[in-house]
Amino acid sequence: MVLMAALVLPMQAQKKSEIRLNQVGYYADEEKVVVIDGKNPGSSLSVTDAQGNVVLRPKVVRKALSPWSKKQRFIVDVSELRTPGQYTIATKDDKACINVGSRVLHDVAVASLKMFYLMRTGTPILEPYAAEYARPAGHPDTHVLVHPSAASTNRPAGSVISSPLGWYDAGDYNKYVVNSSFSIGVMLTCYEQNKDYFARLDTNIPESRNATPDLLDEMMFNLRWLLTMQDPADGGVYHKLTTPNFEGFVMPADCHQPRYVVAKSVTATLDFAAVMAQSARLLKDSRDYSEFAPMAEAAALKAWQWAEANPDAYYRQELLSQQHQPAIYTGTYGDGDARDERFWASTELFRLTGNDAFLQAARQAMPERFTAPTWGGLASLGALSWIASSQQDMKQLMLSQLKDYCDELIGRVPTSSFQSPFGNKASDFGWGCLAEGCCVNGVALLFADKYIEKGKYFRHALQNADYLLGRNATGYCFVTGFGTKSPMHPHHRPSEADGIGNPFPGMLVGGPNPGQQDKESGHLTYPSNLPDESYIDDMGSYASNEIAINWNASLVALLCWIDALKG
Repeated sequence: MVLMAALVLPMQAQKKSEIRLNQVGYYADEEKVVVIDGKNPGSSLSVTDAQGNVVLRPKVVRKALSPWSKKQRFIVDVSELRTPGQYTIATKDDKACINVGSRVLHDVAVASLKMFYLMRTGTPILEPYAAEYARPAGHPDTHVLVHPSAASTNRPAGSVISSPLGWYDAGDYNKYVVNSSFSIGVMLTCYEQNKDYFARLDTNIPESRNATPDLLDEMMFNLRWLLTMQDPADGGVYHKLTTPNFEGFVMPADCHQPRYVVAKSVTATLDFAAVMAQSARLLKDSRDYSEFAPMAEAAALKAWQWAEANPDAYYRQELLSQQHQPAIYTGTYGDGDARDERFWASTELFRLTGNDAFLQAARQAMPERFTAPTWGGLASLGALSWIASSQQDMKQLMLSQLKDYCDELIGRVPTSSFQSPFGNKASDFGWGCLAEGCCVNGVALLFADKYIEKGKYFRHALQNADYLLGRNATGYCFVTGFGTKSPMHPHHRPSEADGIGNPFPGMLVGGPNPGQQDKESGHLTYPSNLPDESYIDDMGSYASNEIAINWNASLVALLCWIDALKG
């Protein structure tokens, strides 16, 4: 068995094309839209089949004007292509491949989940499962120091604890409770809606032959690490496990900085409580992990008690580094408001235990409106959980908020430049926008299609997938290893240091970011300052080209749910 092969089509790999389309593929029975960028194709448009026969002469159905560049975009509908196969759409000056099929997003969906195996820490990544990306174990994390900021009576500064397993967080080699919890939460939210699909899905990981769906096996690899991040004496959870400084661009086995657990925080502790309660509920009948559910429930309840007793224990890295040595300069995942974390945690604890005290806590922390789920905005994970529950009052309140949110999203499509709910406002773009806007909004639309009005929202979730996979202002398919033009130089240490030409497949990069916070490094020259074009495929671009587990988790949730519905 080998690693899932990435679909990289061998055509015009880095050519700037005027034809923008989903480079991975369109479903035979769904909408198929292509956008011609900047120039009206007029009567020159044609679509030919694999034998060169003209099968369609499509027309421009509408024009759109970019609100930033003022470029004209021409929207072309080729939905008449309903026979699976490879087609070529051509203008007078350009051409591109259109792939039409029945399970066109299956491979990229599987690769997005398989990416988490490749990101495992403390264990060898083996050739039967990883092919050329196999590597020796790095960061065993069996000798982790308690940072002075995390010291307690039972674990004074300098104490050694063991905290193995888990996933590397992003382009760096650290492990962060906040982001890990969010990532698991997003994927388990998708799993709960598509259990039969995940029961059948084989991602070729070491656990694939057991009785547990591969997605849950992968979650368990990280959940086991998370359990080690809780202080057994008081229930508080360390914010992160980290080196003082980011490592260089070397392989995991070549890293030698000491590793620390740093400062307990209320946000990390509530995120931990939420995901332990959620996973205990969903894994309670597991044959392979029968001991986990009661352990996770106890850990979640203890974490809740600590958070209730320490509501102002926010993670403030700058202050922490002024007070303690060594100073810590890695990712912060700082957040000065725990109301959303409290809502998510109380929601999951109520669904697990049925204790009305958690229902009342959730009512107190309930959001006023639905927002995109992100690591720093977790209320919507609670909202989606209530929607999936049988508790009717909260379910109906959250459905009303979700409907308002999704109706606003789809209202943007008729005038959008790329026929998608995402990408129509300057505020859509920024750090991690492809996940924290495009993917998670697609997941919200899938929830709305299932629970509000069947058939109204699904095609709009597909439109966001089309945007990710090439129908956008840059012409990139933003998932590594797929499409005709995808990132080759992500800000990702193993992909840069392993000597392999292609990066790990299945990784979603952050995407266009007009903030360009990495320009100050001095060597980056972005091709554009425009919101939707502010992207550069450069290893040094941590602002637009980094990868992260929370971003991939959002991609998993979107693509696997679509694949489940179309399988």
